[in-house]
This record gives sequence, C-alpha cells and structure tokens, in this order.
Amino acid sequence: MQTHAGRRRRASIAVLVTLAAGVLAVAARSAEGVPPAATVAAGPPSGCAVKPTVVLVHGAWADTSSWSEEVSRLQREGYPVRAVANPLRGLTGDAADVADFLKTLSGPVVLVGHSYGGSVITNAAAGDPHVKALVYVDAAAPAVGETTAQLSGATSALGAAPDTLYDVVPFSAARIGDADLYLKQKVFLQSFGPDLPAPAAQRLWASQRPAAKSAFTTPSTAAAWKTIPSWYVIGSADRIITPQSQTFMAQRAKAHVRTVPGGSHLTLISHPGPVTDQILAAARATCG
Repeated sequence: MQTHAGRRRRASIAVLVTLAAGVLAVAARSAEGVPPAATVAAGPPSGCAVKPTVVLVHGAWADTSSWSEEVSRLQREGYPVRAVANPLRGLTGDAADVADFLKTLSGPVVLVGHSYGGSVITNAAAGDPHVKALVYVDAAAPAVGETTAQLSGATSALGAAPDTLYDVVPFSAARIGDADLYLKQKVFLQSFGPDLPAPAAQRLWASQRPAAKSAFTTPSTAAAWKTIPSWYVIGSADRIITPQSQTFMAQRAKAHVRTVPGGSHLTLISHPGPVTDQILAAARATCG
C-alpha cells in the first residue's frame, strides 16, 4: 500500500524531470543561436512606417475634381493626399507655385501629374529631397529645353489649325501674345475624353479650366525624372499626347509603365482603378 510520503516523493521527482527537460531544451536552442520562444522579438510592422503624402497636379482644361476617384481610394488606403490647383498660367510660374506648396508638407512625397501637369511636376520636384517618386498620367515629361507642345506627338489632335481647336480669350496681366485657350466642344468630346459617357463629357467641357498659351510654349528648365524614380500611365487611345510620344518619354525616364487599353487622355476619370494602382505602386516603393 502506497504511503502519502511516497506519493509526494514521486511527484517531486516528476517536477524535477520536467524542469530539467525545459532547461535542456533552452540550452539546445541557445546552442543553435535561437532565443527562447518568450524572448523572440516581433518582426517589423507591415507597410510604411511613414506613408508618403500623395500630391496630385491636374493638367490643362481640367481641375482638382478630375482626381476625385483617386483621392477617395488613396484615403481609404490610409495615405495623406492633396489635389492642388494648377494655375495654368505658364510653366515657370506654375511649377514655382507647386514647389511652394510642397514646402508646406513634411515627410516623403509622391508627386503625380496629369497631361500638362507632368511638365509642372518635372520642374517643381527638381532639387526637392522630399519628393521620392514621380507619376505621369497621360502626361508630358520634358527634358531641359523642351516645351509641352513639342511632346504631343506627330499624330496628336492638337496638331490641327489652332482656330479649329481653341476659343481664344484674353486675360488680365497677360504678356503680349498670350491668351487663355479653351478647347472647342468637338475637340473635347472627340479627342480629349472620347471614352467618357457623353453627358459626363459635356459637363466637363462646359466647366473646363482654360490654359494660357505660355503653358505649352515655355521651355522646361529641369528634368526631375533623371534623378527621381518614375511611374507612367499611358492610355492606349490618347489623342492629345500620343501613346508613341508617351512611350518615348517613359523609356528615357526609365519609368515603370502601365498601359490602359482604350484609355483616352482622361484615364484618370474614365479608368481611375489602374491609375490609382500605379500611384499606389509608386507610394509603396518609397517604403523601400
């Protein structure tokens, strides 16, 4: 018959055996260079420690509302985002205004430009260490000395006679020879945004922001894409800046390219999904 003392001795021995096994396991793990489970450090958090601010710059005959779908999704993804007003008064001044806006921000920036806005970001980002990526959306990406007009492409609809393209309106404080250009209705509907539903295209034409002639004729003084990683969205049916011209600019910038089949010059409105995907790709790349 077992005594109470005997049972206690056997229980004590079992505890000692368990403790010894634990000590041996810890020693074995230490010998292999593996810390005990309780002391394993947690891995780095997923995603960016500091998400970049995405700054969106619209082009000619458009405004900040062009980016509405991109803004909504970027905000859902947790990115700070700003769509800034592009004055459309001339490349030098427009780029300076955007550069001044960038100085009000802190942390890394992804700078996005549509159409003529591509020329603006190419100049505004020059020398700014906070701009970590450039994204061109159906945009011009000029080299030093090039104008936006020179980059439309040989078959661009903008190569037609100016009086068939624009309604010309003077504006105060314009330099001699300068004026505001509004796209004529037919050009807007058939060449600028032909992949949009007709009622939407009509509304956009009626509410377009004009651009000064000098916006297209002022030579670029910088080429930020030479030193800042770049991404490109090319609408395969763009009739304003041709896909061939955009491909040339993207290749010399060594940009990451995404083509939108059937996309017009307004892919940011007609195809916001792939446009935002490309912006997010640039933003995530800033995390290294």
